[in-house]
Amino acid sequence: MSARSRKVTSSDGTQLAVYESGAADAPTVVLVHGFPDNHHLWDDIVDLLEDDFHVVTYDVRGAGASGKPAGRSAYRMRQLIDDLLAVLDAVSPDRPVHLVGHDWGSIQSWPAITDDRTAGRVATFTSLSGPSLDYAALWVRQVRQHPRASLRQFMSSYYVALFQLPRLPELAAKRGAVERGARRVGRPSSDGAQRAAVAEDAKYGIQLYRANMMRRLGRPRPVPVDLPVHLVVAEQDEPVTAEMVVGATRPWVADLTVSSVSGGHWTVNREPVLIAGLIRDFVRSRATAGTRAQADATAAQMPTASSRASRSSFR
Repeated sequence: MSARSRKVTSSDGTQLAVYESGAADAPTVVLVHGFPDNHHLWDDIVDLLEDDFHVVTYDVRGAGASGKPAGRSAYRMRQLIDDLLAVLDAVSPDRPVHLVGHDWGSIQSWPAITDDRTAGRVATFTSLSGPSLDYAALWVRQVRQHPRASLRQFMSSYYVALFQLPRLPELAAKRGAVERGARRVGRPSSDGAQRAAVAEDAKYGIQLYRANMMRRLGRPRPVPVDLPVHLVVAEQDEPVTAEMVVGATRPWVADLTVSSVSGGHWTVNREPVLIAGLIRDFVRSRATAGTRAQADATAAQMPTASSRASRSSFR
């Protein structure tokens, strides 16, 4: 993989590091990483997709080579959507993209695909291990309908509450606790330099939780999705349980495809051939379906031979 890199400026002046592979005139797939990762999460996936697509990754704010603003408000959802729009304007200004997110990359993509500003900019969305916070909040409030599943999700999400504490999470991140916790639920081991980078970035990534979790969970504003969504569900995903993510999503997405895979939260790293294949197949199937639908719509608007004959008889 020999990615082409550049910097893109977001609405608040933050510089985002963007990486492109594959032919620029091929369908564009944008891959958004989560926490505590950077764009390298997708390296193996990019290698497997770049022959078929124009593949784009970027370091989200606070991670990798992108800017790292210190204030909590800089990590609010609307700003994250601004970041995505800045990337789309740079890499695919005239054609819709196929969006893929993992963990927080998926969480921030859910409100993006229902934002008026992204209308016509996203063709499909593939979500891995990251629910809509609005959908999840409503699902949690229906605890009586699924008490056991709710308990499992509550037990898996304890760290969300810990990240709300002042200063302590940053201190823990500096000492490598975030990276160790991620490895406990399946993140591949990294070398010393990578661990140091994760520890440094984690103190900024924690702001994602502080700026958004309580606001969205406390006042959910769910919006139905009107584009094709592919939910890739890891059956042993500890932070994001299968019962929650499927149950919370299904009522709000009319065109939903669910693919269950055996593995944990970082199956995206551990099974890149499988995940790349699922992304490729979904994008291709939807591209074909879209082409057929467009052809059908065009044909429906054109008068048939019989209708032309009928009209001519009334002249």
